[in-house]
Amino acid sequence: MKELVLTNCRLDRRYDIHEQLGRGSYAEIYLGRDSLASPRSPHSSVVIKALNVFLQDDLDADLERTLVENFQNEAVALDRVRHPNIISRIGHGTARDLRGTVFHYLVLEYLSGGDLQNLIRKQKIPLKQALNYIEQTCAGLGHAHRNGIIHRDIKPQNLLLTGDLTTVKIADFGVARVTVSDSPITRVGTNIYAPPEHSPMFAGQTGTLAFTQLTPAADIYSLAKTAYTIITGEAPRAFAHEAITALPARVENEEWAGDLLRVLRRATNADPRGRHQNVEEFWADLAAVRQIDADGEFTTVLTESVSIPQPHVARGYSPIAPELPDFEPVSGSLDLATTPSAFVPPAMKYPAPGRATVAINGGNNGLSAAAKHAAKESVELVVVKPKKRRRFRRLVVFVIVLGLFTGILYGTASYVRGRWLLPEIRNPFKTQTAVANTDIFLRSGPAADADKIGLVTKNSRLKIVNSQNNWYQVDVIEQGRVRTPVDTTTRGWLNGKYVDMGDN
Repeated sequence: MKELVLTNCRLDRRYDIHEQLGRGSYAEIYLGRDSLASPRSPHSSVVIKALNVFLQDDLDADLERTLVENFQNEAVALDRVRHPNIISRIGHGTARDLRGTVFHYLVLEYLSGGDLQNLIRKQKIPLKQALNYIEQTCAGLGHAHRNGIIHRDIKPQNLLLTGDLTTVKIADFGVARVTVSDSPITRVGTNIYAPPEHSPMFAGQTGTLAFTQLTPAADIYSLAKTAYTIITGEAPRAFAHEAITALPARVENEEWAGDLLRVLRRATNADPRGRHQNVEEFWADLAAVRQIDADGEFTTVLTESVSIPQPHVARGYSPIAPELPDFEPVSGSLDLATTPSAFVPPAMKYPAPGRATVAINGGNNGLSAAAKHAAKESVELVVVKPKKRRRFRRLVVFVIVLGLFTGILYGTASYVRGRWLLPEIRNPFKTQTAVANTDIFLRSGPAADADKIGLVTKNSRLKIVNSQNNWYQVDVIEQGRVRTPVDTTTRGWLNGKYVDMGDN
């Protein structure tokens, strides 16, 4: 077993590797910084997932080919299911570490909020927030299923959070599979979250399963047990490979407990055909729990459009996927002469151009002469001549000054407008309209706990005047139906899930 030497190095002349986050049986995970990205960019910090086939003690050509294919398939799966609630692939590449070991890597977005399991250990999640996380997970997972991808390892540890803890993204598609009816089902996933069809112990003495078709119902099973953990704060260890038949004592007397248990029992049925067959059906079945949690938010029964799980878009999301990688076995026909090496950035370690010595933490770490020479060449190639460096610095200073000046102007204008010293400037040629898809209260601000200041009836015509996250400030153009007494409030905030956008 041979780990890669990447810590405190620059990869692909761009990604500064800070620390190793973890290591599996075939890949190593690193936290890096994109030196070409703005510090304010949501992708200035990235995750480098490096395939290291040499972690396998009994590596042969067939195993290596399989590992490379699986690694590339993970990139294919991520691009196929690109969605606001699924982790995004930012890039990829092939390089050599400082020992000369060739490896492939994927660049993924970094989610600083950690995973849901870690959050559950630290605090109790309120029901409203738990349902919000479940809805986002349903939105992402449903999108994956519609694009022919089954995740096969849904669990709280694979649900990552943005730094503000508002957006959930599904991660780790390393064992995901394209839906095919005649492929054998192999054992994957964590025992307490994996469905029975993923465990050989339920296959009988012959080693065959009663239902060999892999369907989205397998993910529904894991989703239901994940929902159990998020809502109750406890893992369903007592129900490993079994249907959930009870809730923890501390929540079993809650008003919503009976409806939740009914949904989870069905979703964790041992027979995949007895479960919900798609994510939308599972989310719709939770309507009774959501209605109780709404506490009067809905003035009518949930409509079909509201019952569809809605995504939550975090800053920095792009629906456009990068170029698809085409990896090859590293010990086969790969052209090592054209494969870039990782190196210690000059600004971090080297005193001057042309005097490169490969050293990490004060030593050479057993590098071969060829690896040292390759690393030295890489350093000499990327060292910027002083004249070009001065021009670059001047450009950076100019951009920073221009940005500060623009920010000051914008801030001044916003302050003056906020004090009613200047009228609000709007575009008279473009107006965004919308229609309310249910009866819903107007709020005084963009939050569910803001004061109720009025009521919008279903099919009311609205004009969008402002937006913040997934909330819209609207002017009521025309109520959907006549109310007595007439509500005179015509402006307020609505959640985006309750409005259907019209034409400009």
